[in-house]
Amino acid sequence: MVFHVLNRGVGRMRLFAKVGDYEAFERVLAETLDLWPMRLCAYCVMPNHWHMVLWPREDGDLAAFMQRLTITHARRWQEHRHEVGTGHIYQGRYKSFPVQSDEHFLTVCRYVERNALRAGLVERAEEWRWCSLWRRGQSGEESAILLPQDRWPAKPPRDWARAVNRAETGAELDALRQCVIRGRPFGGAAWTGRTVGRLGLENTLRPRGRPRKQAKKNGTG
Repeated sequence: MVFHVLNRGVGRMRLFAKVGDYEAFERVLAETLDLWPMRLCAYCVMPNHWHMVLWPREDGDLAAFMQRLTITHARRWQEHRHEVGTGHIYQGRYKSFPVQSDEHFLTVCRYVERNALRAGLVERAEEWRWCSLWRRGQSGEESAILLPQDRWPAKPPRDWARAVNRAETGAELDALRQCVIRGRPFGGAAWTGRTVGRLGLENTLRPRGRPRKQAKKNGTG
C-alpha cells in the first residue's frame, strides 16, 4: 500500500536554510534507502518540512524506514550545529495517510511535487532542486540511488511535468489537506471503506470535537 508521509520542524522551525542542509538530508535519505529498501515514488524538501510518497514492500517497513531516516537526520542536524541534547527538531512522529494506487496516487504525487511552485519559490515545479520532479531529469549515482527507476503503481501522463505544473482544484486541495490533518485514506469510497477497516482508521472519518448533547425534554419523565 502506498503512503503519503510528512514531517515538519518543531514550531515550524526552518530545517533547511542553505544548500548544504538540503544536500545533507538527501544523503541521509539515500543511505536509508540503501540500508532499508523502500520504493520512493516522489518527494519534496521544503524550508521547514518535507513530503514523500512511499510504497513499502512489507507491513512494518514504513515505520522502520521513517524511524531511521528521522533519527539519523535529527542527530546529524544537531551535531552540525553543535546543539546535541538541546531538544527535538521535528514536531513529533511523522504524519501519514494511505493512498489508493490509481488516479488518486497521481493526484498525491502532483500535490507533493507542486509544493515549491504552490509556495511561490519557483516559477515552474521542475525548477525546485530538492524535489523528485527535478531529480528525474538528472543523471549520476545520487539520482540512481534516490530514484533508481520509475516504479509507480499507476501510469502517469506522458507529459508529467506539464501535469504537475497545472494547479489543483480547490476540492482536491481541501481533500488532501484533510487527509494530512486527520490521517484519512485518500481514494474512492469503496477502497476507503476497506482500508479504514483493515488499518483501524475509523476515527479518521468521524467528525472532530465532542458530540453535541441532546437537549432535555420538558416534563417529569
